[in-house]
Amino acid sequence: MAGRDIAPRERNLLGRAPSGGLVAGAIVSVQFGSAVATKLFSQVGPGGAVLLRLGSATIVLLALWRPRLRGRPRRELLLACMFGVVLAGMNLSFYQSIDRIPLGIAVTIEFVGPLAVALAGSRRPIDLLWVALAAAGILALTHGGMHGLNALGVLFALIAGCLWGAYILLSARVGRRFEGGTGLALSMCVAAAVALPAGVIAGGTHLLEPRSLAVGAAVGMLSSVIPYSFELEALRRIAEHVFGVLMSLEPAVAALAGLIVLGQGLSPRALVGIALVVVASIGASRQLRRATPVPV
Repeated sequence: MAGRDIAPRERNLLGRAPSGGLVAGAIVSVQFGSAVATKLFSQVGPGGAVLLRLGSATIVLLALWRPRLRGRPRRELLLACMFGVVLAGMNLSFYQSIDRIPLGIAVTIEFVGPLAVALAGSRRPIDLLWVALAAAGILALTHGGMHGLNALGVLFALIAGCLWGAYILLSARVGRRFEGGTGLALSMCVAAAVALPAGVIAGGTHLLEPRSLAVGAAVGMLSSVIPYSFELEALRRIAEHVFGVLMSLEPAVAALAGLIVLGQGLSPRALVGIALVVVASIGASRQLRRATPVPV
């Protein structure tokens, strides 16, 4: 039955919020959370920061949703595990990237994932126009700024981008299979377990220091609990390829977060690139009204 595959939409704040607003809120939250996370790198390393982020987010989500394993079909549990592995890999590779290259450039390179999802799902010429504008913006942001970049940092950003594309597709499936945020809570448990070895090796006993725990908890809320919950709800209602183009706002917000939090300046070319991706996102958002809603 089709009804079994799609979780009922609950009458909560997220369920009543507009999809575009959820995506925008998720973008702002995750990028400023990433900027704050870099403050932990000198103390616990990128791996330790990921562990603190995922661990604190897991505690919050489990307390909020209290998911149950009993009675769940094996297929659903496998889906949650796959999503958790992708979450861990995406965050570990991304944090390794921003430890080596500027946040705005890392997110711009990483955006190949959502861009690929948007391109693969396009069915109308107008969708390709928004993808082309977003691609032009990415090229403007990176052109002239790639010289002297750490090659390993670029590689990690590309890996994170591939996993980001998988995240979009899996998040949509998890949101439709599980009620509320129960699927996300289960997946976050898996993600924290996968990140545990790398986090312990990188952070050691520094993971238990009060400052590390406090900043890690803040990053967990900003970069995981809030954005993943928002995106999960948004992907229940809009097509994955529309979501992928909307994510073109990520490089712009990342550059802004890098400027405000980390003091990473913006060149005129970068501002042109930001303008292009913003136009692409606005154009894509106009298609939200035409997206077919998920039946309940």
